[in-house]
Amino acid sequence: MKLPDLDRLRSEKPCSLADFLKIYNADLPVTFPRASKALLEEFKETHASFFKTEDWSLDVHRKKVMDWLPARIAAAAR
Repeated sequence: MKLPDLDRLRSEKPCSLADFLKIYNADLPVTFPRASKALLEEFKETHASFFKTEDWSLDVHRKKVMDWLPARIAAAAR
């Protein structure tokens, strides 16, 4: 019998913004900038098409936030 893939289940599980923020920052490489509630709210407003519901999930949003966040922080620093 095949055991469930716990990483996949965790990645696909819908979560709140607060839960996503905690999980995102916990699993992030040291060299990446950390997300904040304000930045994630801005990401959601800017990329509303990525959200079919109010929920966040690692499999849908993590990579997109990782791509967006460094550019967003660099733009703010200029």
